[in-house]
Amino acid sequence: MKRALLGLLGALLALLLVAFFFRTAIALRVMERVVVTNLSSDWVSELPDGLHVVLCGAGSPLPDPKRSGPCVAVIAGQQVFIVDAGSGASRRLGELRVPQGRIDAILLTHFHSDHIDGLGELLLQRWVNRGARVPVPIHGPTGVEEVVDGINAAYRLDRGYRVAHHGEAIVPPSGAGGAARPFPAPAEGRGEVVIDERGVKVTAFRVDHTPVDPAVGYRFDYGERSLVLSGDTIKSENLQRFADGVDLLVHEALAPHLVAVLTSGAQAAGRERIAKITRDILTYHASPVDAAEVARDAGVGFLLYYHIVPPLPLAPLENAFLEGVDAVYDGPLAVGRDGTTVHLPVGSDAIEVEQRL
Repeated sequence: MKRALLGLLGALLALLLVAFFFRTAIALRVMERVVVTNLSSDWVSELPDGLHVVLCGAGSPLPDPKRSGPCVAVIAGQQVFIVDAGSGASRRLGELRVPQGRIDAILLTHFHSDHIDGLGELLLQRWVNRGARVPVPIHGPTGVEEVVDGINAAYRLDRGYRVAHHGEAIVPPSGAGGAARPFPAPAEGRGEVVIDERGVKVTAFRVDHTPVDPAVGYRFDYGERSLVLSGDTIKSENLQRFADGVDLLVHEALAPHLVAVLTSGAQAAGRERIAKITRDILTYHASPVDAAEVARDAGVGFLLYYHIVPPLPLAPLENAFLEGVDAVYDGPLAVGRDGTTVHLPVGSDAIEVEQRL
């Protein structure tokens, strides 16, 4: 028995020594396989028919290792839509195996910097990966033209470099950047249908993010499944109206009692400017309890929090974030992180949730 044990330990030690001395070669071999696997895979094509939501950014302007800037990928059938493009959006999409070349349209809820500061990188990746011959449509309320024109202008020199280097057959100049598709901000109680094709209907509706105006949320309908994305807003009766009976509500939330910790810390550090900002942001975001009340009153199937404020780097803080929610809402919910994915298959009332990062 002892000899067998010693023999086993010796073999294990030999394997460890081989792995140590050949670690570079092993790492290169693993890299080769991963590259081929990643470039060959298309997660979207593997999905069943339905509505699917992926948080490619569940955070805010404040740094959170689990949450990039706001970005939501919505897959309807085999069509890919991106709602907002915060910092890190493109890289998260890559990690999540959502092919950026497959993006059919981008929708912006409003023009705060944290919702558009990843737009340039996203447009570049969509152009290069697709070999696109036409720019991607970028839908948004009036003002989106200025944003898109600015991004296109900022990347004009880069576009020229890439065409000169790779050639027009690989990166067609006509497909670079985005094409603005503005729509008038809808009046209270009215929706603006911005996409209605191939079985997908996307409706914009007004939300309240004062002093930011216009600001909208979006409702997606496909195959008798439905979802609403709030964008940035305080508790909104209009949002509740458009979320009535949807399968999934993706709602932003700021926890005032946790933001108060930031304010106190800023004051203690003598950072009055930061303290002023953390007090100000309380006035134009919904709390987790507010969002839960909307979900309850609208009778939604599932509530997913995103645009999480403040950062929640430790798991126990997610429980603190939800303080008071169970008193008003007993439905299923999740505090979103980058990679949180919700599946709404067609022909079913199932709501399937997974964490992909």
